[in-house]
Amino acid sequence: MRRRFSDAIVALAGDSTLAFLTGDLGYMALEPVRDALGTRFLNVGVAEQNMISVAAGLARTGLRPWAYSIAPFLYARPFEQVRNDVCLHRLPVRLVGNGGGYGYGVMGATHHALEDYGALLTLDAMTVLVPAFGADVAPAVTRAHGLSGPSYLRLGLAEEPSGSEVPAFAPWRRVVDGDGPVVLACGPIAGTLLAPLRDRPKAMRPRLWVVSELPFTALPPEFLDDLRDADRLVVVEEHVAHGGVGQAVALALAKVGATPSRVDHRHALGYPSGRYGSQKWHRAECGLDVASLLALVDDTGDGPNPPASLPGMGRGVRRPAAPFPCAGDDR
Repeated sequence: MRRRFSDAIVALAGDSTLAFLTGDLGYMALEPVRDALGTRFLNVGVAEQNMISVAAGLARTGLRPWAYSIAPFLYARPFEQVRNDVCLHRLPVRLVGNGGGYGYGVMGATHHALEDYGALLTLDAMTVLVPAFGADVAPAVTRAHGLSGPSYLRLGLAEEPSGSEVPAFAPWRRVVDGDGPVVLACGPIAGTLLAPLRDRPKAMRPRLWVVSELPFTALPPEFLDDLRDADRLVVVEEHVAHGGVGQAVALALAKVGATPSRVDHRHALGYPSGRYGSQKWHRAECGLDVASLLALVDDTGDGPNPPASLPGMGRGVRRPAAPFPCAGDDR
């Protein structure tokens, strides 16, 4: 999604209020942004707290700055500056975190963003945008650029099958129709389910919904209609349970008295084995791989299935004694 993001920012470069800051990251992706913006492009170096404060200062002058880094270096390291300098003043600073979830794989926990949108949504006026598909990136950038307050854009890898058609970007979308349970996904993990679900007969096909903007209070009437019909909800997100979509949708459903008889929540579990591996490996360990999710959807018992398999457990990488790779190893 990084290149699509770069293209989307370049398309907005004619807006003289747009400024862009990077924490010494984005090589082989942001060069077109640098060239298009000229002096409005700032590499502040490996100094994320300073980057957020500079972005807030630029916003106070009337600019609409973007600040880019690997996700945990953007929401965790400078959290105080995001809270005090940006959110308390409701400034239009756009945070862009690359590598949502387990996106940085074997680089380990310091590079993983498992609680990012949950943490940021505790802050005043924050809007979170989570593109699920490659085609979502440009409209998500346009949406963020038009907001009057702070926002966070979570980027990952576009994982939908090549040539897949999906509805246009929206806060809520049904991307697969069927007669089965309702599956609500957040982020690119939705793309891994497109082909397996669409290939099923309609009677056995779950209704796949995607949520791409947080927070939410009201739920779409069509989503509620599907849920009343199916009477079962499966929530899937590459984020910890606390502060995630699962908790938010449970509260929203409780408020309208529409809680289905069965709710399953698959989410990031951290590091159950104490090992690191690829994003695919971590998903499997958490039951977020396609096989495990399909098994969960097909389970008609009283409780969720355990992960169908944990492929590659023996190939996990133990926590290294040496420091993690340099943050400049952006992908």
